[in-house]
Amino acid sequence: MKERIARTHVYELQPALLKSLAAFDQAVRKGLEPKLLHLVKIRTSQINGCAFCQHMHAQEARRDGEQQERLDVLAAWAEVAVFSERERAALGWAEVLAQIAQRHVRDEDYDAVAAHFNEQELVNLTGMIMAINAWNRLAISFRFQPDFN
Repeated sequence: MKERIARTHVYELQPALLKSLAAFDQAVRKGLEPKLLHLVKIRTSQINGCAFCQHMHAQEARRDGEQQERLDVLAAWAEVAVFSERERAALGWAEVLAQIAQRHVRDEDYDAVAAHFNEQELVNLTGMIMAINAWNRLAISFRFQPDFN
């Protein structure tokens, strides 16, 4: 599969896009554990079908100490006991928000995540899910290809 517009060229054509998305991504990660953020980014990218982001964030997760075994079963997180309750709540929230066009957020969805995150963390987690959805749409639209080096 060939990129429609090269990643570097997209950012040359619209440098404010990269700058603003990167700044937003940085702002919303405050107070959230890096491993949790990696899981959320990878799971959201799986749902959206973004190979570029799945590959990149899995590499980053392993670099930050995430176990490959957990990444191997991430798509089935609800079926295994290797994720903490906080991680499970974040992954459930990510799934709801990534699929919001199919089903709106129910009170029980919110209550499940709010039981494990304070309001500031919940705003930041929601922002992170918004950010990765934006990155996914950019990468998918132009068929950004993973770097398999």
